[in-house]
Amino acid sequence: MSSPATSASSDTESLSTQPPTVMSLAPSHNALVADRVAQKSWTIEDSEKLYRIQGWGEPYFSINAAGHVTVSPKGDRGGSLDLYELVESLKQRNLALPLLIRFSDILEDRIDRLNSCFARAIARYSYKNVYRGVFPVKCNQHRQLIQDLVRFGQPHHFGLEAGSKPELMIALATLNTPGALLICNGYKDREYIETAILAQRLGQTSVIVLEQIEEVELAIAASIALGIKPVLGVRAKLTTKGVGRWGGSTGDRAKFGLTIPEIIRAVGELEKAGMLDCLQLLHFHIGSQISSISVIKDAIREASHIYVELAKLGANMNYLDVGGGLGVDYDGSKTNFHASKNYNMQNYANDVVAGVKDACDERKIPVPIIISESGRAIASHQSVLVFDVLGTSDVPRELPEPVDENAHQIPRNLYEIYQSITPENYQEVYHDAIQFKEEAVSLFNLGYLGITERAKTEQLYWACCDKIQAIARQKEYVSEDLEDLEKVMASIYYINLSVFQSVPDSWAINQLFPIMPINRLNEEPTERGILADLTCDSDGKIDQFIDLRDVKSVLELHTLKPGDPYYLALFLGGAYQEIMGNLHNLFGDANTVHIQLTPSGYHIEHVVKGDTMKEVLSYVQYDAESLVESIRRQTEAALQQNKITLSEAQLLLQNYERSLGKYTYLQS
Repeated sequence: MSSPATSASSDTESLSTQPPTVMSLAPSHNALVADRVAQKSWTIEDSEKLYRIQGWGEPYFSINAAGHVTVSPKGDRGGSLDLYELVESLKQRNLALPLLIRFSDILEDRIDRLNSCFARAIARYSYKNVYRGVFPVKCNQHRQLIQDLVRFGQPHHFGLEAGSKPELMIALATLNTPGALLICNGYKDREYIETAILAQRLGQTSVIVLEQIEEVELAIAASIALGIKPVLGVRAKLTTKGVGRWGGSTGDRAKFGLTIPEIIRAVGELEKAGMLDCLQLLHFHIGSQISSISVIKDAIREASHIYVELAKLGANMNYLDVGGGLGVDYDGSKTNFHASKNYNMQNYANDVVAGVKDACDERKIPVPIIISESGRAIASHQSVLVFDVLGTSDVPRELPEPVDENAHQIPRNLYEIYQSITPENYQEVYHDAIQFKEEAVSLFNLGYLGITERAKTEQLYWACCDKIQAIARQKEYVSEDLEDLEKVMASIYYINLSVFQSVPDSWAINQLFPIMPINRLNEEPTERGILADLTCDSDGKIDQFIDLRDVKSVLELHTLKPGDPYYLALFLGGAYQEIMGNLHNLFGDANTVHIQLTPSGYHIEHVVKGDTMKEVLSYVQYDAESLVESIRRQTEAALQQNKITLSEAQLLLQNYERSLGKYTYLQS
């Protein structure tokens, strides 16, 4: 694959219909407009509004007077770090980009905030029980994060939720908080259930949530064999529908959970076995990233009534697990858009507590311990992914030279159009320019237009588009047929990253994340671009970005300065992204560093080096020593045939062995 800083592979070219970079010999029309606009000073407040950082970033992210993103890991409790200066400092410690920075204090603050919200709701509604949160390990299984989470959660008796047998192994070995809950979800076999029951002997409060009717018999048999009574729960399939991508997590055809008839059957089997007193928990889950509070309220109402009915049937009900779904405001709009939410954490806690209390009071049933599995809302903010831009591919923007009167009619017509563009006719002539460009391609394919004339035509077409775009940007509104002009004229910014490894949800489900530069935010970003990663895959791009109105297809960026690094950061990616990545093109995990705020600055808690080439090759069953030996034999054979010199052979072997021990990403 060619270096993205110079040219793109055939796959990468399909990212856009734009032509390759052309060196400008004269300033473009847009550049001249930008110069005039620059006289009107750009402020950090303009950048705050443009990138919506106050919407999605509060209270953790903002912009300082130097035009750098700042991080306040403890939220509004004080203390901040300059993210750009932090990255520069970490690079001096030989931590190359891309770099995943985890702020441990943000993780602690998220746990504190969630528990404080429920504490206020419990006090407000005189709720006669407590809240016990658990973190779903599936959101981010990395050891350092789980250990931090358990440590920060101890004052709140915060527990863990396991959705698989490997996650149960993590939870059992890590959770050491007396009174914290270990919720056991997911598909279960006899060994899973036995392990969870035996965990009680270690002092764990493990709750086995029955999600398939077959698990009822397994739990009864394991309990009898071990002579230990388990704490059991059932997961209900609610009829309340979720919203967004995960709206299908509920209903009769949901992947997990028991229907109402199956719950009644489970109650009967437990009662027959003399174990109905073991049934203590009701669990439900209506999907991740619930954007509308009304959906949450409806689900709480339905689940609370199921809980009450189970208690009436004689089950020893004590817990109501409301699952996950507490959303994250990725675009800062505070609406029910799928990348946002129309409620805050306190609204959520209030509605959960009030809904459960109303249902129980109505039937004179003691209120349960409330459990939530809020993974996204806890883990998303603590992680910032920083990566550098390697180069760009831009449309030609140079001012056209006059067209000779003896030239072909089409370039002559396009030059006349270019000269005639005004704020009054720019929309009409845009369509004329498109028509002449299409005619040129047709004539070229029929052999009536030479390649030189076609090149001149395309240069004139892009010059017309550049001039029209500059006028359109000054308009408050543009017609629909001009809305795609920004995307057509957008540059491709090549980033030192694998979307498939580091931001898989952006590729797989079109998840939106806030992305912005971390410096130069006191300068106006005059360019518009999409982001293309290092993989040789046309899907390896990000071309959807947060916006106040729905989604925008380009991101406002700055012109690259030769010799100066340009850093971008992706925010709110701490849930799921770090564990769901894949090895497309064998780009591995990024370097990761854990930062904790101190009175004098910051402390580096952990450094987790990203994958080396040797490590990722081992994942696909290649042995590094065998590979080196293969190259050695080939060089020896080439030496014998005088196809390579001894110094060339040594250099090849040195580079090969050295590369195997290096980071999989590009390094300056």
